[in-house]
Amino acid sequence: MAGDDVAQTLAAMGPRLRAARDQRGATLTAVSCATGISPSTLSRIETGRRKPTLEVVLQLAKEYGVSLDELAGTAPAPAAGPRTSRPRSFGDDKAVLPLTRYVGGLHAHKHVLPAVEKPPARPRQVSHDGYEWLCVLYGRLWLALGDQDLVLTAGDVAEFDTRTPHGVANAGPGGPVEYLIMFGPQGERLRPRTPPTAGRGAHQPDRGRTGHQTHP
Repeated sequence: MAGDDVAQTLAAMGPRLRAARDQRGATLTAVSCATGISPSTLSRIETGRRKPTLEVVLQLAKEYGVSLDELAGTAPAPAAGPRTSRPRSFGDDKAVLPLTRYVGGLHAHKHVLPAVEKPPARPRQVSHDGYEWLCVLYGRLWLALGDQDLVLTAGDVAEFDTRTPHGVANAGPGGPVEYLIMFGPQGERLRPRTPPTAGRGAHQPDRGRTGHQTHP
């Protein structure tokens, strides 16, 4: 493998490791306890500020239950034909359905929180490098973002820097909550684009607009 290819593979491995941890629903602290790798080291690897050693990659591949080919982006393409992805369940009964493969950069998941019978405690908050876009599809989602407490319903969107402490829970009581999450390394954000405004000449390019919000 040429030097440039090695550098590109290592650069893409951080986001793939972040995606693998996301699928397990594990925090940096939990992975650190399981592997002995410090949370700060894990964070720097996931955001590309530190290249992982082979020993670290082997440890994390075993912890996440993924192959080295998946982390390196060299896994064979899936066979043609219909294929279904099975949601993964975690200790809090949350189900996570990955919507993207380990390709680095932005990746997406669908999350489902089960119904609750009584109002929950304030969600436990975590923080890490990155940027997140969240959209509620069904139900009522409690988003604890820093010192803000927001209740989002179907169609509501939140976009925030994940270095801000954040956590979610079913705002219940009632039915389950379904929501989509798109996550990218620090500096990668969604870029909304709008069509040209009325009266703009066809020869003028539409440069689009960018922006973000911390609550709907």
